Amino acid sequence: MRSSKILITLLLAATSSTALAHPGHDVSNLAAGLMHPFSGADHLLAMIAVGIWAAQAGGRKVWLLPVTFMSMLAIGAGMATLWQSLPLVEAGIAASVLALGLFIALSLRLSVMLSVAVTALFGLLHGYAHGLELPYSASPLTYALGFLVATATLHLTGIWLGMRNTAVSKWSGYAIAFSGAYLLVNI
Repeated sequence: MRSSKILITLLLAATSSTALAHPGHDVSNLAAGLMHPFSGADHLLAMIAVGIWAAQAGGRKVWLLPVTFMSMLAIGAGMATLWQSLPLVEAGIAASVLALGLFIALSLRLSVMLSVAVTALFGLLHGYAHGLELPYSASPLTYALGFLVATATLHLTGIWLGMRNTAVSKWSGYAIAFSGAYLLVNI
């Protein structure tokens, strides 16, 4: 019963909105940074998925993958303030949701180096998209702090889910992959 509720919650979250990683949101303070990862299915699902995948992999990947994602999130946001024309960011973000969902559903075991590289790429894309949203009058440090705290919370949620029940993790992976495919088609 509990696993059904978790799966339904993930499915509802996946269909709550389309990709929102584009300019125009109010991102001027800590509260906005804390709330932003929860405002779009693309980021919400990717961040939870990183945690689930890390939990499935076990060992040092439990902390290494989330830390890598968050580090590259910050670097990507910084890159966006310097270079504002990276192509296919939205497609890359949607593809990251699809790929992470498949990694979870298939219980894919990659080497540590490849897992870190893939997670780094996904974190960079997500961070870049959010870096584009920082208005010049905003406080980038307080927004980034909020966004990183929210991201860590979502990663920890994913780790908790991934360690609770293998079947729930697997079906969550399918739901996340389906959501990623939907996002990719609807960009």
